[in-house]
Amino acid sequence: MDSKFVIGLDYGSDSGRAIVVNALTGETLATAVKNYPRWMEGKYCKPTENQYRQHPQDYIDVLEAIVKEALAKCPAGTAENVVGMAFDTTGSTPAFTDETGTPLAMLPEFAENPNAMFILWKDHTAIKEAAEINKLSKEWETDYTSYEGGIYSSEWFWAKALHVLREDEKVREKAYSIVEYCEWLPAILTGVAASKDVVRSRCANGHKAMWHPKWNGLPSEEFLTTLDPLLGGFRERLFCDTETAEKSVGKLTPEWAERLGLTTNVVVAGGAYDCHMGAVGAGVTPNTLVRVIGTSTCDVMVASHEEIGDNLIKGICGQVDGSVIPGMIGLEAGQSAFGDIYAWFKRVLEFPLKNVIAHSTLIDEATKAKLIEEAADRILIELTKEAEKIPVSESAAVATDWMNGRRTPDANQLLKGTIAGLTLGTTAPHIFRALVEATAFGTKAIVDRFVSEGVKIDNVIGIGGIALKSPFVMQTMSDVLNMPIKVCNTDQACALGAAMFAATAAGVYPKVEDAIAKMNSGFAKEYFPNAENHKVYQSLYAKYKAIGQFTENELFKA
Repeated sequence: MDSKFVIGLDYGSDSGRAIVVNALTGETLATAVKNYPRWMEGKYCKPTENQYRQHPQDYIDVLEAIVKEALAKCPAGTAENVVGMAFDTTGSTPAFTDETGTPLAMLPEFAENPNAMFILWKDHTAIKEAAEINKLSKEWETDYTSYEGGIYSSEWFWAKALHVLREDEKVREKAYSIVEYCEWLPAILTGVAASKDVVRSRCANGHKAMWHPKWNGLPSEEFLTTLDPLLGGFRERLFCDTETAEKSVGKLTPEWAERLGLTTNVVVAGGAYDCHMGAVGAGVTPNTLVRVIGTSTCDVMVASHEEIGDNLIKGICGQVDGSVIPGMIGLEAGQSAFGDIYAWFKRVLEFPLKNVIAHSTLIDEATKAKLIEEAADRILIELTKEAEKIPVSESAAVATDWMNGRRTPDANQLLKGTIAGLTLGTTAPHIFRALVEATAFGTKAIVDRFVSEGVKIDNVIGIGGIALKSPFVMQTMSDVLNMPIKVCNTDQACALGAAMFAATAAGVYPKVEDAIAKMNSGFAKEYFPNAENHKVYQSLYAKYKAIGQFTENELFKA
């Protein structure tokens, strides 16, 4: 077999997925997806306290399952000709480790301790710590947040680490270092046995850990210990340098080659965040905004050094050299909730199903279960059908998209969602339409910020399940932005981007741009804005901003 194959591994919020790709043509041979078992049981999470933790064993269990399943679907001989693999993951999702680089939750005494696990991106338990980082950064001679939009978020590395150190004495006593999810997976597959040998991700640490060459890496020891003496020593035990994701971090160990059904010739690329590799999978180019649309969104762009110059873009999630494509500045923004907002409304409407019908004595248990399942599965489908029939109206209900706080522009995780303009005639489809419009208005706020900061946007690309499966959402977004939106011809753009990095690390291509040119999936559809709808949305967007300003300044002050 002359072909060379690569495996792209995409670790999202709920599940991990693997795709096997022909590195020479971009053809996807097989895909496999598996939910994290402990996560799906709701273990280690307290949603009312914004605590979301994931056990590292979930990641390992899923890894074996999806790689083996995907390879089993491929023609004979494929596994022997896999030359590379790469991971993308959610982020910032850090965990404390011992000196060997092992997450503490993998040790028997910490196996059920949520503070010893990976702290998922949407965990907002560190709001207080983020506020302290922001305050000290503005007082310090060097503003370490300046390349991260100027506002540090509770979703990020140092805030989460400090919160856990303060909260958990046992973790504090054992913790030696900290590892990001996207760094740990490549490390275990290549046999890294010491924290100091973990290859650190430029993407993760540039965007979330305040790493920058300008101040020789991480924030100074003096800054960190002034923030809290509990952070003392971590800087020295962490790292000075970071690497871009197209570089090899090593090859599969014999143990992992056997466990995955591969050979020890497989090169493992550096890790990065899902949205950044997703942008590569979508074929990102300068002046193109790539929206990774899922439970939340991540918006990614690339720009040349000449275009950005010394400009520090305010209120985004960072500008990092090489975080997306090596040699270019990666720009990140995003919404803290997108699909999660629709899922929340669905759960609200499921109340009578799970609390009334479930206890009915009129039908047997088997019929009840089927009825509840069928109704729950159709709620969003039917809401969409009815919402699409409602004309765009200036008198409609207006909502904000801050039900999980605001990521961009200007991170503020204290914010809450708002729905205004309700009447006795407002129906569930009216509210659903307002929520869809709110997510589109949140998109426009991000685009407006980039443009106002001098970043030109000519094209928008949508990737992810919502982009492919919800024409209503995508058309609304196009109308609000008054811009065309292309949708990638794959629902696995993040995994495909990881496969492109794997192919580059394995030497199939000399640079990531060459992998993009050969392996891209093309586009499935393009949405064009409705000019009349856009006119109305301009007025509704003004209301969205006014309601948002009142919400932020009067209801949920920091």
